[in-house]
Amino acid sequence: MSYYTNNSSPPPLQHPVPTHPAYIPEPPTTPMSPQGYQRYASSPPEPTYAPPIQNTGSHHLSPPYGAAPSGAYQPPHQPHPHNPAAPINFTSWGFDNATAAFGVQLGQSAVAAGQDYVQKNLGGFIPISMLKHHFNVSNSYVIKKLQILLFPWRHRPWSRRVRRLENGQSEWSPPREDINSPDLYIPLMALVTYILLAALYSGLNSRFHPEILGITASKALAVVLLDFCFVKAGCYILNIPGGLSSQVLDLLAYGGYKFVGVIITLVGALLGLGSSVYLLVFLYTFFSTAFFLLRSLRSMVLPDASATAAAVNPSQRSRRITFLFLVAVSQVLYMGVLVRV
Repeated sequence: MSYYTNNSSPPPLQHPVPTHPAYIPEPPTTPMSPQGYQRYASSPPEPTYAPPIQNTGSHHLSPPYGAAPSGAYQPPHQPHPHNPAAPINFTSWGFDNATAAFGVQLGQSAVAAGQDYVQKNLGGFIPISMLKHHFNVSNSYVIKKLQILLFPWRHRPWSRRVRRLENGQSEWSPPREDINSPDLYIPLMALVTYILLAALYSGLNSRFHPEILGITASKALAVVLLDFCFVKAGCYILNIPGGLSSQVLDLLAYGGYKFVGVIITLVGALLGLGSSVYLLVFLYTFFSTAFFLLRSLRSMVLPDASATAAAVNPSQRSRRITFLFLVAVSQVLYMGVLVRV
């Protein structure tokens, strides 16, 4: 009994605390794993840079750590997104160089065929050089031309300029160089603005529908065509000289200037200034357009004293003056139809 009473209980068991080394070295790379075996260590070593190894060609040397061997797949070079001058690599899009070259050549052939078609069909009636001549405008020309259209009685002179070419021939100066030269830029922009403004006016009056854009455009083109045919027929009957291509574009330009006055009238209607102000604005724009056409078409209908003008007898001159006034007065009919939207 004394044996059990004198001995104490055994001490508790204590398990050892596991410890890890500060750094576990990486295993060497193998040919089967080009990228090497990577493991996150508790404290990775500092990167060191070793000098390049010179390969004499007599022994096979393994690539440095992290580098792909010569036989491994390398992704195609991607151009830098901020470098637009970098060549486009079509192979990354699934096209080889032969297919890309064929596509580029096919596109160039299509563009050349389109240009040739336009030149053969449209160029036979209106030369492309004439269209470029009438669209050769500048910002200062557009501003000054709009001022002349709104205040024509403050402008002078009205005669157009002629420039000499290198081959000795002469032609009209482009609108950029001559403020009295007709252009097609202002009539075209005014036509588009008129269509959009008419749609806006109809929408504000709860009368808008999608077909109104086509109806307004058709009405505007019909008015321009009717005005052109009337002036062209009068020039033909009165034997007024003028080249076919240049005279057609000039008459279209003069007929399209009326849209500037129509736009001013519609803006006055949108402002809600009253019927009296609306009527005054319409009359003012009509008289300004009529006066502008009288002064601009005079050089074509009634040329100055020259060899050509000497052949015009008094009776023919009187008929031309009457025709010129009819062209100016007829603008009130065209503009009255256009402002009714």
